[in-house]
Amino acid sequence: MPVRKYKPVTPGRRFMAIASYDEITKGKPEKALLQKLTKSGGRNNSGKMTIRNHGGGNKRMYRLIDFKRLKDGIMADVIAIEYDPNRTSRIALLQYADGVKTYIIAPNGVTVGDKISSGADADIKPGCALPLQNIPVGTLVHNVELNPGRGGQMARSAGNYAQLMAKEDKYALLRLPSSEMRRVLITCRATIGQVGNLEHENEKLGKAGKSRWKGRTPHTRGVVMNPRDHPHGGGEGKSPVGRKKGPVSATGVLALGFKTRRNKSTDKYIVKRRNSK
Repeated sequence: MPVRKYKPVTPGRRFMAIASYDEITKGKPEKALLQKLTKSGGRNNSGKMTIRNHGGGNKRMYRLIDFKRLKDGIMADVIAIEYDPNRTSRIALLQYADGVKTYIIAPNGVTVGDKISSGADADIKPGCALPLQNIPVGTLVHNVELNPGRGGQMARSAGNYAQLMAKEDKYALLRLPSSEMRRVLITCRATIGQVGNLEHENEKLGKAGKSRWKGRTPHTRGVVMNPRDHPHGGGEGKSPVGRKKGPVSATGVLALGFKTRRNKSTDKYIVKRRNSK
């Protein structure tokens, strides 16, 4: 799926590159699979802003995605490929043989008319979901579960994937695009193939207004603020950050080289970190 570029008739069009949407076959979503999506504007239940630079944006409905894929042994037909404003990937509308319709993340290469199934005896082809113990070593997968039955949590964005490298006892070894090597229980499910919309990384907003449509408000640099508003603020003229430990966020958290991971209970499953030398 190529991106579409414009002639530079305006400053906003000069560098804009958007998706061509050629693969999308249906405009309006399935009403039964929609849910209301409210926005907080970065504010908590007291009305205080806890996340900066959030607010506004286009109204949208949430599409209910089937991340668990538990309808085993029932064949499903891909009846549409749709746009989802809540994620970078496209979504595929499935209709099972018993009449049930669900959305899944659209894998690369899946088109309208394809047949997809799930379960231990499912085919090894894009879109089919099955436990890692039934997937051949070397296969590219996405929508990988971290806990059996909880639903896919890993490798779900556009163009993303994980490669099954080995199977050791009750664990499967996965290599992520970041070069991280991670162990996952072999009974966890994954979907065959790579997530579609591979050209998403080549898209460019082109203008500030398009960022506002996404709900992002302007980001002001800390060095141009007053000291009461940001740790980087103050000074005469253009002043540097001037901190021994480096730049920080507005709340004082180190911005460079500071590890924020706190889930030590799952550290034992990471065989190789992405930033290890």
